Amino acid sequence: MADEAEEESPYLDEMIEETPLLFASSGAVLTIEDPNLHPMGRATAVFLLFICALGFLNGLDFASPDDGLIQPDEFVYRLAQSAPAETSIFRGTVMDDTGQPLTGATVYLSWLERGTQTWLSVENTTGENGEFEFENLTPGLIRADIIVERDGHRDVYSNRVLLSPPALIEPIGFTTLTFDVPSSASFAEQPCDDPDETDCEIREIDMTPSQMDNPLMDPSASATYILIGFGFMGLALIAAGFSVWSLKNGSIGLLRTSAGLSVFTMGHYYSACILGLLAFVLTFAIPRRRIPLTD
Repeated sequence: MADEAEEESPYLDEMIEETPLLFASSGAVLTIEDPNLHPMGRATAVFLLFICALGFLNGLDFASPDDGLIQPDEFVYRLAQSAPAETSIFRGTVMDDTGQPLTGATVYLSWLERGTQTWLSVENTTGENGEFEFENLTPGLIRADIIVERDGHRDVYSNRVLLSPPALIEPIGFTTLTFDVPSSASFAEQPCDDPDETDCEIREIDMTPSQMDNPLMDPSASATYILIGFGFMGLALIAAGFSVWSLKNGSIGLLRTSAGLSVFTMGHYYSACILGLLAFVLTFAIPRRRIPLTD
């Protein structure tokens, strides 16, 4: 058997040398991921830039408390409507027209009870420094009457006040205001309720008609509202930056990050929030293109 193997070996070697090598192609092509965004991705990025513009305008509106579609008192009032009852503290100082604290002045608060048409009220007296404080009030709109007895008259200075609701993790909302009561001469110029009287005992200056659109509110609440506006503008700019970045390097992840951030810019009537959610969903439908690897 060994001799037969040795005899066949030269023959096989000759066959290998004489037979040409054959190669077959499978048609497979090496590809790499396209570094550019799919046209659908570019359209989504442009859509996100529009959404970011809506969010920026929303923040600009918040940062302009004296005008715009939404004002600080409207924002705080909406929060107050859903706040728990008896979660507000109202305190402040009563001053006269010269800037001196009024001691012994009566602070009379009245408001409509939630869900009913019943008027509730509570009163307190200012201390030595003209200070007063009320606890366990329900956030929302109230009427504050400052009653000062002087020169044989009872002068009533009325204002419309918006009590702040609890904010963030605080269980209590705080409202602090200073009331500057007009001079006795200013009250003397007001007409009496009875036209036959020339020197009425009760004199009143009522500021509530002029405060129907913009009631008095805690200054810190207005400052917080403005800070929220700057926060919206900042998020909108960051989201726009991610969107532009994704256009440059073709990253769907950056595009998705931009969409997620744009949701929190809210927008007027939650427009940026709704459209941002739509854009976020669209990022999952963007196909990933691959291009052939060439020399």
